Amino acid sequence: MTPTLRPARPSDLAAVLDVFLACWRTAYRGVLPQQTLDAMTDEAAAALWAEALRDAGSEVLVADLAGTLVGVVRWTLADGTVQSLYVDPRHQGQGTGAALLAAATGSFAQHGLPQARLWVFEANAAARRFYEHQGWVADGTTRVEERFGAPEVRLERPLGGP
Repeated sequence: MTPTLRPARPSDLAAVLDVFLACWRTAYRGVLPQQTLDAMTDEAAAALWAEALRDAGSEVLVADLAGTLVGVVRWTLADGTVQSLYVDPRHQGQGTGAALLAAATGSFAQHGLPQARLWVFEANAAARRFYEHQGWVADGTTRVEERFGAPEVRLERPLGGP
């Protein structure tokens, strides 16, 4: 069964949190420092995503599988950046992440952006393989955000725009 992609609603917050925290607590173990993992409490995650869902400068889509949210993507058109992409670990490898990512990059292309960007934790080998398979490449830019304390790599993907 293929999930339906639709714009997120404020009422989706609890389900988005379930997906986000399932990913945060599994995919990032061994990638982020333990204190960073521990700092992402249920309350901190709720504040983060409540703000993201209210942010008029970003778009958020969810993947809905028969009434259950199994994925979420958030992007900003202003800078052509995919801010977040999470798929419930029980639903990974089934095309949901690729569909959500394609929706974001499709929005960028539709708005005439020549390329898209995103950040991925350098040590997150599974995510990096996924993005590379989707046509994303490292552009040589790195950073370490204080709140995460782990190296990140910026990836880009040309969109064929002007």
